[in-house]
Amino acid sequence: MVKDLGAEKIIFGDDLKVVQIYNLAKATGIEVIDRFQLILEIFVKRASTKEAKLQIELARLQYELAHAREKVRLAKMGEQPGFHGLGKYEADVYYNEIKRRIHKIQEKLREIRRLRQIHRARRAELGLPLISLAGYTNSGKSTLFYALTKEKVPIGPEVFTTLSTTTRVMEVFGEKAFITDTVGFIDRLPITLIEAFYSTLEEITYSDLILLVIDISDPIDEILRKFMASLDILRKIDAIGIPIIVALNKIDLLSEEELNKKVENLSATYTNLKFVPISALYGTNLDLLKIEISKILRRYESLALIMPLHQESFSLLSWIYDNTKVHKIAYNDDSLEVHLGAPQNLLEKIKGLIERIGGKIVSSA
Repeated sequence: MVKDLGAEKIIFGDDLKVVQIYNLAKATGIEVIDRFQLILEIFVKRASTKEAKLQIELARLQYELAHAREKVRLAKMGEQPGFHGLGKYEADVYYNEIKRRIHKIQEKLREIRRLRQIHRARRAELGLPLISLAGYTNSGKSTLFYALTKEKVPIGPEVFTTLSTTTRVMEVFGEKAFITDTVGFIDRLPITLIEAFYSTLEEITYSDLILLVIDISDPIDEILRKFMASLDILRKIDAIGIPIIVALNKIDLLSEEELNKKVENLSATYTNLKFVPISALYGTNLDLLKIEISKILRRYESLALIMPLHQESFSLLSWIYDNTKVHKIAYNDDSLEVHLGAPQNLLEKIKGLIERIGGKIVSSA
């Protein structure tokens, strides 16, 4: 086949042992890679951030570490494509060199993770709920992210266009929420890659809601396969238990009859989940999606408060506008009456700030 096709590389859809790769390369004279190495090559092409590049290099080195001694042993028997240059190493020297590089990358990723935790803490201070966009690669997550936030992130028909998280603010009928675009899932994602991308994927575990995006234009068997793969990864990162809304994307590619059949099939299989058919590209049913989001994130309390008219009140009012949803303001001779909706975790802080400037809460619900 290699001779007839003029192939430059052999790719296997499953994992291969190092000795199998070596023997196939020896027999054919060209490089041989398996499923894991193929995913890594795609990741390398898609990575654009420092964190994504470090995570990919970590996964590559961890894979190399597991096979280092065997690869050196085989290389000493005769250099083959994919094994070039390894024959000059002693197995332990090569093994220890990889361990040293892994340690260095892990240190850099720990620092990035610390910064992520600081950003997460700052977001938590604002009291806004966090929504995570998750789902199989190329399901349209980034297109939906843009539709909901008007913030551009890389969008394309290729797999793994997004390899790092992006968080922005979106509005759900006047109420603000953070939404995060995350790395796409894939069936049988190697555990090494899950571990390497854990600092990115763990953002999902802090969510108040997961929007699981599914490409509903796929054949039903493909939809179920990708859906189960996505749920399996959510289980592996301990994100099961967080409320999930399933956004059935790309309905613009289906007839109404075909869509209804697929929705009925999914609803019958997963009776505990809410399915919302949408088109992120054309904005179809996004309000319907927001209605379902607001049902789950309805954590806002209504407050009416009175503040005296002085400079501190206007400074506090500015903070209130930034952190709550103001419904109505009434100016009286010597006071200011404000009606607002506020996240539950900000209620005590608001009450304390109001009392400090001589104001009071007149009603809450």
